[in-house]
Amino acid sequence: MTYPLLNRIDTPADLRRLSRHELKQLAVELREYLLQSVARTGGHLSSNLGTVELTIALHYVFNTPEDRLVWDVGHQTYPHKILTGRRDRMPSLRQLGGLSGFPRRDESEYDTFGTAHSSTSISAALGMALASQLRGESRKAVAIIGDGAMTAGMVFEAMNNGGVPHHGKQADLLVVLNDNDMSISPPVGALNRHLARLMSGRFYAAAREGAKQVLRNAPPLFELAKRLEEHAKGMIVPATIFEEFGFNYVGPIDGHDLDSLIPTLENMRDRGGPQFLHVVTKKGYGYKLAEADPIAYHGPGKFDPAVGLVKAPAAVPPKPTFTQVFGQWLCDMAAHDARLVGITPAMREGSGMVEFHQKYPGRYFDVGIAEQHAVTFAGGLACEGLKPVVAIYSTFLQRGYDQLVHDVALQNLPVVFALDRAGLVGADGATHAGAYDIAFVRCIPNMSMLTPADENECRQALSAAFAQQHPVCVRYPRGAGAGVAVDPSLEPMPWGKGEVRRHTQAAAGARVAILAFGTVLHAALVAGDKLDATVVNMRFVKPLDTELLLEVARTHDAIVTIEEGCRMGGAGSAVAEALLDAGVSVPVAIMGLPDQFVEHGDPVKLMSLCGLDAAGIEQTVRTRWPHMRASTEDMPASNVTPLRG
Repeated sequence: MTYPLLNRIDTPADLRRLSRHELKQLAVELREYLLQSVARTGGHLSSNLGTVELTIALHYVFNTPEDRLVWDVGHQTYPHKILTGRRDRMPSLRQLGGLSGFPRRDESEYDTFGTAHSSTSISAALGMALASQLRGESRKAVAIIGDGAMTAGMVFEAMNNGGVPHHGKQADLLVVLNDNDMSISPPVGALNRHLARLMSGRFYAAAREGAKQVLRNAPPLFELAKRLEEHAKGMIVPATIFEEFGFNYVGPIDGHDLDSLIPTLENMRDRGGPQFLHVVTKKGYGYKLAEADPIAYHGPGKFDPAVGLVKAPAAVPPKPTFTQVFGQWLCDMAAHDARLVGITPAMREGSGMVEFHQKYPGRYFDVGIAEQHAVTFAGGLACEGLKPVVAIYSTFLQRGYDQLVHDVALQNLPVVFALDRAGLVGADGATHAGAYDIAFVRCIPNMSMLTPADENECRQALSAAFAQQHPVCVRYPRGAGAGVAVDPSLEPMPWGKGEVRRHTQAAAGARVAILAFGTVLHAALVAGDKLDATVVNMRFVKPLDTELLLEVARTHDAIVTIEEGCRMGGAGSAVAEALLDAGVSVPVAIMGLPDQFVEHGDPVKLMSLCGLDAAGIEQTVRTRWPHMRASTEDMPASNVTPLRG
């Protein structure tokens, strides 16, 4: 397909020169270009197809980038990127050195605020609006937020602050609620039910007719009629809650109708003050397959748009992902122990809880995008004798850190945190990387942190965590592991114990031990063969197996620690602290993620760039200790040695 109009749009200023009729044609071209582009690269699709007209209307009405657009989460900003001078870079989307899948201030002046985590847009846009006032500047600030993100308390904190005058002046802030009735998982909670109820045309029509009937039977007094009409309206639309915050509510309007969107946005732009526009869109709009299954097309890989998503036939069954291992363990442990309850903050699919939800609906709790609430809610359940398991991405636990410390750890409550997406996450980049959990968990009293090396250890670690009477985190990465067969039993791994997986044959003065935490064990084993180094699968960051550590320190000349987490304050730091406390002096090299945000890209390439693959480990050892013994042809291969064996 050719794109005669789209090819003329290099900036939003070009878009503003188009006629209303041409804007509609532009929407057709933009949607088709978006579909073809994402099909070639992979990425977020359903949400972006749903925001085409809204994006065009916003850039048409507002003087961007002078006026500020802040996109909540930001995974729906591909149309925005295409219209703001980045069309030709879309083939590099979410690849190393290419376009980010989210807004980034260092990527474009049109990306006014970096987002990726949910529910931050109103706070940021309010800050921009008030900064404009303080500087004596005249510009608009617009926050575009989805209905799923409206379940987070931060939204209402921002609206509570934004709807009141500041130093006698109202903030020039517009909030656009993009109501597509589906975040990543189907939305939950009272507010979403209220919005969904509102969208029922029959309900709205019947309510209006009921109000008319009341008015016909009432005395024909204008004021009474007006009051009755306003009361009836307040009963069936969410205007009341937003207007109580001080916002002027307008809507709902069709988010795919430019003839409705543009004049409404123009009126609200000119009115000023805190404004709230309720827009209704459909995820996957314009591509029937995505409309029918928006969850499947939320973040697809490469596919043929003419055919849609197709499961490729596999010669051998695919290796289970760590997420699938967790999901199966959760169902099995729930069958074994009726006290188990599962909690997710709006990530049922991503965290592998679909089957658990189906089998144990009464023990499944999706709390919405509300990580703070999820953690404290789990604490409350634990107080009453239940055994909560919180399935949460590592990056999202950051949002509930105070609750982790104050509401769970301080009270020593037995909550299991299954930390998915620990370490690097590839195409989603720095905003979603689970780089900090080891460091921020291990410093909390009463908390434990487990780092299983493979799929079977993941299941054993979860069982070990569930058996404890204090809070425990089990971290595991995105995707599949080494392909280790999973024992279907619920046998836990030995608590607080690591294991030696390879013994060095080197002579004194050249004995190196590599201490691996998590799935980096497999790279460490390859490097161990090259270096003739001892390799230890540590398994536990806290409690650290200090007995094994001191034994290794006594019998080796140098120690290397490796983890897929930040170097500063991580597992390597725990090793160094333990050695220092024991008065043991041995050279230690700490390997982990550097003190910088790691960009998006292929995970294997990123691990190599961070020096955390086998070649990187070998290079670190040879550079740090060049006198250490080199590999030879007859070096013994990796072997599993019993603990203390």
